[in-house]
Amino acid sequence: MNPCLTVVVPCYNEESTIEELLKRVLNQDSVKELIVVNDASSDRSLEIIRKVNDTRIKILNNEKNLGKGASVRKAFSLSTSEFVLIQDADLEYSPEEYPRLLKPLQEGYADAVFGSRFLTFESRRALYFWHSLGNRFLTFLSNALSNIYLTDMETCYKVMKTELAKELDIKENRFGLEPEITAKLAKMDARIYEVAISYRGRTYEAGKKITWKDGFSAIRCIIKYNL
Repeated sequence: MNPCLTVVVPCYNEESTIEELLKRVLNQDSVKELIVVNDASSDRSLEIIRKVNDTRIKILNNEKNLGKGASVRKAFSLSTSEFVLIQDADLEYSPEEYPRLLKPLQEGYADAVFGSRFLTFESRRALYFWHSLGNRFLTFLSNALSNIYLTDMETCYKVMKTELAKELDIKENRFGLEPEITAKLAKMDARIYEVAISYRGRTYEAGKKITWKDGFSAIRCIIKYNL
């Protein structure tokens, strides 16, 4: 596979997973560029990132914590590959599945591809019923307002043509970027496809950061960017 992909990794206090994640990303033949945005981590994340030696890595460092959306916005503006993908640093999602995500784009029938945790083809860790129900409700509300049928709007794995990513003009600084990106792609009449992905969710004790407050923020964003 010819290198055609920029991978964007927002990182906030992920010292236990960031090194393995970066090595697995860089091991994928499709990766041309890896932009890591350290979001003012207070642990050893930045130190570990700087030790990974590969010419494909670009490291951005936020002096204060700005949020995932702000970090992705900054990285999108610097992306130079044909396609760009958002990758969390926590190992819940597997870089080995990039070929499956890229296939609809490379074959020319998609402009954006979402990796759905609810169309799993391999494995999915059983965690948090209410969290899952919340995700399904947010996806339902997003679908109703955008008239785009998705099974997992809140997924991290969103890969798209870089030219589209640069047109999104992301405004949300935190996790509200997920419904914002979805709504804006729908308004662009982008051809959005879903593919099944595996999912190795982690607990809050293990470092999961999204909370119920982000759920209410997502509702606000769904309404704001669709209407």
